[in-house]
Amino acid sequence: MFKKVASDMLGLSDVGTVIAPADYDKVDADDYVMHEDGEKIYFLIKSRSDEYCFTNKALIHLDGTSAVSKKRTLRRYSYWENVISNVSLETAGTVDLDVEIKFVLGSTVFSIDVHKKHLEELKDLYKALLKIAEINHENETYMQFAQQSLNLASSTLSRVQAREDQLVESFKGLNESAFNWLSEARKTYVVKDFGHVYEKFINN
Repeated sequence: MFKKVASDMLGLSDVGTVIAPADYDKVDADDYVMHEDGEKIYFLIKSRSDEYCFTNKALIHLDGTSAVSKKRTLRRYSYWENVISNVSLETAGTVDLDVEIKFVLGSTVFSIDVHKKHLEELKDLYKALLKIAEINHENETYMQFAQQSLNLASSTLSRVQAREDQLVESFKGLNESAFNWLSEARKTYVVKDFGHVYEKFINN
């Protein structure tokens, strides 16, 4: 009886279990979180063979080959390099034991089965992932607008009639300004830390 309870609590059954924050230090994924750089776990799903660790900066996936093998493959998907899309949540039917959260991260498709008793927690994760996807999409659009504006400015300058030395100076000035402006734009529109999103939506 005790083994069964421990198995359920630590996510050792076939269907994933949502791990409570108090137990984050008991799972393998915690060893790969960059705590030294301010990375923090906000949501963690564990099954017999896999761990899905959602931090403020990335999804850390410990991919097991099978429930009986100790061999694991570690993959890290940072949110700023791998845009989240196609987020969905499938609730359980009358006889189903699990619910399923699905999303695409970069080019990788995830479909995670979780015990239906964790539906309320999964709703929070679903909302957080949707919000991150929305922010990434908006910021990508703003960066495209910024690039188009710079291209227009450069093209306008190339049509200006001026002495060669003036044109060279103007181009140097534009190039330097463009670099500085794009650097600032990247700080604004390339978000690497989504802790504020998880803080808002995750209520565990």
